[in-house]
Amino acid sequence: MFKKRENVADIEEGNLLSPKFNNDGLIPVITTDFKTKEVLMQGFMNSEALKKTIETKEAHYWSRSRKEVWHKGETSGFVQKVVEMRIDDDQDSIWMSVDIGDGASCHVGYKSCFYRSITLGKIENTEKVKIDFKEKKKKFDPEVVYKNKPNPTKI
Repeated sequence: MFKKRENVADIEEGNLLSPKFNNDGLIPVITTDFKTKEVLMQGFMNSEALKKTIETKEAHYWSRSRKEVWHKGETSGFVQKVVEMRIDDDQDSIWMSVDIGDGASCHVGYKSCFYRSITLGKIENTEKVKIDFKEKKKKFDPEVVYKNKPNPTKI
């Protein structure tokens, strides 16, 4: 679907997209809020999700748990509108800057999936490392939004 990866010079200095998908056919994507620069989420795309994202200018990801492409915000209404999409030097990861308006990106209801901070310092017991909430208020109630819908993630 995308340009075949033929040589390092073309991959690192060329002007054609030649993404390197992992053995599962996926490429990692970091998504940030274009206004605040806050990291919203980390996800994966397969070639179909990448193509749909480029064409529609709205984020599509590959759900590893459901084994399907999903349009971010299709259920919640918080669509990620792509402002800019970048690929790293060896074309094996993507960084997207998106507009979510006053919405959220986390299926738990918070704006960012990174709503907790890990307490740094000496670890006495790895089973008791604390995490603290940085986001105090949810943007939506997941019980209402995902009622009668498949769980966005599975443990």
